[in-house]
Amino acid sequence: MKLFASVLRRVGDEYWLVTPVERGRIEVEDVPFLAVELSAQGAGDAQVLSFRTNLDEIVTLDANHPLWVQQGADIEGPQPYILVKPGLEARLVRSVFYHLVDLAVIDAAGRTGVWSAGRFFPLD
Repeated sequence: MKLFASVLRRVGDEYWLVTPVERGRIEVEDVPFLAVELSAQGAGDAQVLSFRTNLDEIVTLDANHPLWVQQGADIEGPQPYILVKPGLEARLVRSVFYHLVDLAVIDAAGRTGVWSAGRFFPLD
């Protein structure tokens, strides 16, 4: 799985496995990765949140790896995502999202979210 992930690319809405010799399109149902664990260090706006993916990669929630939550009529409940690599996202599994919600605070503008690496990420 790690080998496939190392050659996975996204072009527009399509996912491709790209090697020096071949290129093949693959179907990805939602996103290619899952965030399966959350760790928090520090507190307040100095807090740093890190996610472990299902491929054992550690991704720190920061300006280069933002978090967002999708909601809508056609989506069952909130769907949280984090950018792992350019064009490649991970969906937070439910237990990780609940852990994240436990760390949530309300900012000066009244938004609910979390701090990580000096940046506020809204959850609503």
